[in-house]
Amino acid sequence: MKQIAIFSILLLLVACSKGVTYSPAPSVGSGVSGLDTRPANPLCVAPARQLQNVLYALTDAFPGVTFSSPVLVLQAPGETNRMFVVEQSGQIFTVNTSGTAVKTLFADLRNIVDSGPNEAGLLGMAFHPKFASNGFVFVSYTTSDNPVAENGPNFRSRISRFTAVTDHNSLDMASERNLITLSQPFVNHNGGHIVFHPTEGYLYIGFGDGGDGGDPGNRAQTSTVMLGKILRIDVNVTDTEWNAGTHYKIPADNPYASGVNGLPEVYALGMRNPWRWSFDRQTGELWAGDVGQDMWEEIDKITLGGNYGWRLREGLHCYNPSSGCQTTGLIDPVVEYAHASGRCSVTGGHVYRGNSNTALRGQYLYGDYCTGEIWSIPTATANPAPQLLLDSPYTISSFGEDAAGEIYVVHHGGRVYRLTASGGTPVGSPVPTQLSQTGCVVSGNPKQAASGLVPYDINSPFWSDGFTKERFFAIPDGSTIARTSEGRFDFPAGSVLMKNFRQNGTLIETRLLMHHPDGAWEGYSYEWNAGQTDATLVTATTTKSVNGQTWTFPESADCLRCHTDSAVFALGPEIAQLNRNFYYPSTGRTRNQLATLDAVHLFASSLPAAPASLANLPSPSDTSRTLSERARSYLHANCSNCHRPGGGTPASIDLRYGTALSSSGACNSPLLGDLGVTGANIITPGNPSASVVYLRMNKRGADQMPPFASALVDTDGAALISSWIQSLSSCP
Repeated sequence: MKQIAIFSILLLLVACSKGVTYSPAPSVGSGVSGLDTRPANPLCVAPARQLQNVLYALTDAFPGVTFSSPVLVLQAPGETNRMFVVEQSGQIFTVNTSGTAVKTLFADLRNIVDSGPNEAGLLGMAFHPKFASNGFVFVSYTTSDNPVAENGPNFRSRISRFTAVTDHNSLDMASERNLITLSQPFVNHNGGHIVFHPTEGYLYIGFGDGGDGGDPGNRAQTSTVMLGKILRIDVNVTDTEWNAGTHYKIPADNPYASGVNGLPEVYALGMRNPWRWSFDRQTGELWAGDVGQDMWEEIDKITLGGNYGWRLREGLHCYNPSSGCQTTGLIDPVVEYAHASGRCSVTGGHVYRGNSNTALRGQYLYGDYCTGEIWSIPTATANPAPQLLLDSPYTISSFGEDAAGEIYVVHHGGRVYRLTASGGTPVGSPVPTQLSQTGCVVSGNPKQAASGLVPYDINSPFWSDGFTKERFFAIPDGSTIARTSEGRFDFPAGSVLMKNFRQNGTLIETRLLMHHPDGAWEGYSYEWNAGQTDATLVTATTTKSVNGQTWTFPESADCLRCHTDSAVFALGPEIAQLNRNFYYPSTGRTRNQLATLDAVHLFASSLPAAPASLANLPSPSDTSRTLSERARSYLHANCSNCHRPGGGTPASIDLRYGTALSSSGACNSPLLGDLGVTGANIITPGNPSASVVYLRMNKRGADQMPPFASALVDTDGAALISSWIQSLSSCP
């Protein structure tokens, strides 16, 4: 599932060095602040986004209640007074649905759940149709022999039944009965969703193809394995049957019920990663979102014995082989969509059968994890045309449905929303087509930042094909910048970050990253004209030759491929990056940036200590720092925006500077591919040529790192990482 791994945008495999302690920044000396006062900012403020369809909205279902990486919301049969929210790490909470929302712990499975890899964890939960009388709760989770170590040995998926205590307010943790344990060859594509059919009472189970990329074992098309399948079993067994070894029974009409030519549990095959799917409560039809590889996402209507094509096809398109693939007997998707405009991973939803949004009745709703877009299609129409309902700012890990048929949306970032009819009309307006009109530059001299912007610089820059960069930020008057627990800056709504890109001193591009009032972040690229008098908004991804060098101007959605939710969108601004001296042109003083921002009250809370006592990243070129520190800093700046918990890639590694190599999941780990080098790992100590991180840094085209908008290899960076890998004698 690319949702939880965020899911593959483009593979970006890198590594992390040995654990490194932060070193203090140099003292700023006397006269702490580089600015005398906080600059007024009346003009450079992110406007309301232009929304084409605001007939629907997402409202906070549980105001004031947050969760950690939630992946599911559901309601128990016959209940209306509470909802259940599942966290990926293994906790399950209830939230009351009347009065002030309060969450209460229902179960804690963290001691058995391995949620280390991005696509692992507590992935599914289903109540027995007779939960009110028997208290049975079924869960789907990944585990290993050492979950605490994250991605421990013998990684596997499990389907188990627990029994709620008498009052149904918690699970009896000693009551686990395991139905299925499935060995996973890789840590991604676990699937994990489980649902009971609304009338027949059978339990349906979805498993992905077992991971890596491209289903190398052709498991999805192999009927004798559970991977890449929808399974269907009868869990209604007596204690006598259970004790005799019958943990479930096989429905008589399953395609391979006799066990001939396939596993009796199989209901449908040819799935890549059926992350979220559901039954239409009115018709019983099964609608699924199957996560694609690199190009196509699809919605399928799953039927008994159906083959949905993977790995022969991705959507409607040949995958293996890339042309002339066998299509006889394959069932076409109802809808497919391409990886364009930032879309990367489908999240299946529900057929709407509620009463609040009557125009949606009979429509199947689904979304994209990366863009937050939500579409609907009519279920009774052949070849339906998707309609965009709304463009949300959320990473959609799941949809949910309550007893009344109303739809909920789970934001992997920590909240649950309810779909409502807004009755609104389109609002907002397009961002200006000329940079000079944005209010972020001096209108008569667009090369000069407006007075309301604060300039800054960072310790460890992101590779941008050798272009030099100038950085600024602006926040609305009266607002302040919050800081996360790891020191990242959380900019308020209305904020704008501006970056100029120069080649040999000439302005080529200016990018604005805006935090719009509705909470969404969007990026905008402006291309400078030859006369350097103004820059024009780029409306589609464009690759051009700039003085003999290929340069990519991204469209808005491209920006969010790197500016991820888990990294709080603004990538450079954080304690460790800005903890350095900076020359402020407006005062002619060189002072520490953190001390300056603190002194002019731009932070929501004061710094916890003097800058000299806070973290700072070394420059990768600073040879006074250790090789390990410099390599870690490079990987943090260039890779950790995606390669971190919840970062949205299938490569389940954590490249943040403060994460020790032993906890990174990178050292001596093959994970998702070897680039054709036998025995290659992400990091192979002492051997850069067998380390995927180094190999990808030296590629351009397929499998390159960074995966987008870079045409030149960072030779200095690659040499640094090579030297660091050579210095490693073993994994910790």
